[in-house]
Amino acid sequence: MTTLSTRIARPTLLAFALALALPVAAPVAMAQSVGPATGQPSMSPKQKREAARRAKEGKATGQKAATPAQYPQATREEPEANASRRGAKKLQDLVETYNAGDDAATVAAALEIATDADSNAYEQAFAYQIAGTAVSGTGDDAAAAEYFTKAIEANGLGNNDHYTAMLNLAVVQYTLDKYEDALATIERFLTETRSDKPEALNLRGGALMGLERYAEAAEVYAAQVAANPEDKVARMNAVAAYQQAKQDDKAVALLADAQAKGQLGDANEYRALYVSYLNSERDKDALAVIEEGLAKGILKEGPELARAFMIIGQNAYFIEDEATALAMYERAAPMADDGEAALNLAKLYVEAGNKAKAKAAAELALSKGVKDTAQAKRLAAGK
Repeated sequence: MTTLSTRIARPTLLAFALALALPVAAPVAMAQSVGPATGQPSMSPKQKREAARRAKEGKATGQKAATPAQYPQATREEPEANASRRGAKKLQDLVETYNAGDDAATVAAALEIATDADSNAYEQAFAYQIAGTAVSGTGDDAAAAEYFTKAIEANGLGNNDHYTAMLNLAVVQYTLDKYEDALATIERFLTETRSDKPEALNLRGGALMGLERYAEAAEVYAAQVAANPEDKVARMNAVAAYQQAKQDDKAVALLADAQAKGQLGDANEYRALYVSYLNSERDKDALAVIEEGLAKGILKEGPELARAFMIIGQNAYFIEDEATALAMYERAAPMADDGEAALNLAKLYVEAGNKAKAKAAAELALSKGVKDTAQAKRLAAGK
């Protein structure tokens, strides 16, 4: 059986708002992207400097940008998230160190704050959140998981950042292949927030895939497709999950529906559909999808299509449909990455009584390379 990849792409950390909550009249407002956010680009150095400039203006004028609640249905009671006067200066210095791009210095400063017995819950959580984000940029996912866990345990952040830390923890746990932990974290996130964030649902599906709970993962992805038919990533993930769950009929139905609605737009989607048809022994339907993809210029001739043509040709040969078998191997031979298709084509030509074409096909097989060179040489010699 031919299947699609079952590993979802490495998720990216979500950005959180670097907004210090202070008990004074003029809080520092620094709305700032701190890393590659799902669905949106991270800030460039120029944008970071502009954000810092706006923050300083906010401090001078006593203004604080209102931050919409990302999780309005959350069951967690949002704490009074405030930095003390003493801690505020340290946190502001920490933000500036982070913005300067010095990850090592950021982590060191963050841990100094987080482990200070005089730091309150908010200051500890804020510092651990920044430490986790900074260290993840260095590729140390184990440390990032530790710091995000401690940010959550400190329980001092507002819901927006608290649950961003939780989602980021699930991301790094998934990246570390700790699928049980990632699933537990993401299910806690979904339960407490009552959120339907696509990135959270996608991560839940990925963790289930990692645990080989393919049927459950497929239902997660299929629900995303039902909610947003244009979500190609969820659709392809659902197809991969259905295939792994040996539910090829559901994979075919999902892709066929997308094809009927004109929603197949790239080579991977066309390949997924014709592979699903081949797995279901629906060779004619597979060939129709290939022809459509080629006609639209979406599919290109090459080794992948050669393998599909060889499968169709082989199946046709077994049911004694020599004409289709010959036609498929004729298409496969020139685009295959080795000479096996050409050698089979030579054999078919011999059976059809066409020695001249058999000789040419055998010569092509030898030029591309085959395992049975002796047989190819005999056919090339007209024997």
